[in-house]
Amino acid sequence: MAKVGYARVSTEDQRLDLQLAALRNVCDRVVEDQGVSGSTNKRPGLISVLRSLRSGDTLVVWRLDRLGRSLRDLIQITEKLSRRKIEFVSLTENIDTASAGGRLVFHMLAAMAEFERCLIRERTCAGLEAARARGQRLGRRPSLNEDECRSAYNAVVLQGEDVDEVARRYRVHPRTLTRHLRRMIITGTAG
Repeated sequence: MAKVGYARVSTEDQRLDLQLAALRNVCDRVVEDQGVSGSTNKRPGLISVLRSLRSGDTLVVWRLDRLGRSLRDLIQITEKLSRRKIEFVSLTENIDTASAGGRLVFHMLAAMAEFERCLIRERTCAGLEAARARGQRLGRRPSLNEDECRSAYNAVVLQGEDVDEVARRYRVHPRTLTRHLRRMIITGTAG
């Protein structure tokens, strides 16, 4: 049951001294990322630490923002640790998931993050609904307009041209052209 520390600074100019001193007082070993932003998933030190931790171990950070920049990122990491029966400690915020109080604080943070995600989803849905009500077309622009579809239909179905050749002419993939043609036949807009 090892305590493994993780220290990170975002730029090469910043120093790890304060974090390292605090972590070395409580950890068996410390892994660091120098000059690596918390917003990136490419943190070699963190990846190494997460792979090395075993059930019963504890991941220790000096401060929560050293582990991840967003609350969502922090929660994802700690949930993965929890599933693997690995504890998490943040020294500055005094969060320790091995204690009931630490788990409570962390779950409150998780609940707030979930609430925030729900609000974002509701606003997004409301915005989409308002756009539909204004008659705006949502999603990606069709690869072929109605005239191009009719012309392609005539070329392939009526004149017997090769689908690949017609698709190339309209700069679409043959599957895309086939899908448009099938839709025209099903909806009866072909003729």
